Amino acid sequence: MSDVYVVGVGMTSFGRLKERSIQDLTRDAADAALRDAGCDYKAIQIVLLANSSLFALERSPLVAGVTALREMGFEHVPIVETGHDRVSASTAFKLAHGQVRSGEVDIVLAVGAAKRHNDVEAKVFEIFDAEWDAGSVESLHALTKGSEPPAGERQRDPGFRSAFMEAQAALARAHMKRFGTTVIQIAAVAKKNHLHSILNPLTQNRYALLVDEVVKAQLVAWPLTLPMCAQDSEGAAAAVLCSSRVMNRFARARAVKVAACVQASGGSRDPADVRRHVCHRAAGSAYEQAGVGPGDIDVAEVYDSTAFAEIVQAENLGFCDFGDGGKLAERGVTALGGRIPINPSGGLESNGYAIGATGLAQVFELVTHLRREAGARQVGGARLAISQNSAGSCGLEEASTCVTILQR
Repeated sequence: MSDVYVVGVGMTSFGRLKERSIQDLTRDAADAALRDAGCDYKAIQIVLLANSSLFALERSPLVAGVTALREMGFEHVPIVETGHDRVSASTAFKLAHGQVRSGEVDIVLAVGAAKRHNDVEAKVFEIFDAEWDAGSVESLHALTKGSEPPAGERQRDPGFRSAFMEAQAALARAHMKRFGTTVIQIAAVAKKNHLHSILNPLTQNRYALLVDEVVKAQLVAWPLTLPMCAQDSEGAAAAVLCSSRVMNRFARARAVKVAACVQASGGSRDPADVRRHVCHRAAGSAYEQAGVGPGDIDVAEVYDSTAFAEIVQAENLGFCDFGDGGKLAERGVTALGGRIPINPSGGLESNGYAIGATGLAQVFELVTHLRREAGARQVGGARLAISQNSAGSCGLEEASTCVTILQR
């Protein structure tokens, strides 16, 4: 087995890029990663292209990315598409890592792009709602029994419904009931991420908010308000990976080692058995593979479809005891300058849902920190970084997750 290194990363800005096609975004991210690596497209032996259900909203949905790559010159290179919803880009990275680690190839490109705005918004919400396993509703109701919103909050009807966000809100209420997590603590996560966004020129939403402003914002599903939730977005990200056998062809000083890359699927469990959560299990395997522990990690990018989700992932990654994720955020431990900065990019609450690109955008952010190239948002002395990305909901947890540890 070969050691695997990230030698090039590229990312477009994220946002409502109505004038840019998915082909444009794919080409831009791939070209940026190749330039960053100092690598010609002819050196790439296989491309892993992240796909998602939202490609179905585009013209030529099954070949949009492939068409873009062919126009770059990748006509005779194997192009493998990974359709795995929000974890699609992480899956592409995982497969790229496996290809190089096994010795089958030496240089791989992983790329993912998301294009959302095309006059079919109703379809977008249908796809979001399809991410929730309807067969698990009974289990969710049992878990959240007795944790309904306060009477006053039930009167703040947002006027629209999303099954996915309703499920996330129900999980948040159950966590509040069991562990004492507060609305203020969830709002502290959103405040922190929006503050981080100001320092990231590529993110979609760049503005600061006070905790009180987050709490009083438009309600989505109690306790979640709009600034606590990720919005839809567009953009692309890419990475070039190589084996130790060809490292002499790249700038070793800027190479980042992939210390671990683990993917896992969710399953049934007792709600009280939080240690069997799919993300906690995947994180444990990643730590073991890398030979490190949670206390060794300097910076993290985690899946935060909502601010509450970041609280849960901080617990799953072992940065605190289960139930203490809200307190961690409230004390500023997860902010830039804190002991373990989480989502210095601004997270999904700032970048938005760029389905098909999120996992590689996380890699871009962490590689930038490990190279000491993150500018005003740089995490000082970062040597070990972890990304955690998830997709969908199955029962009481994510349907799939991927945890990657990167090392300077």
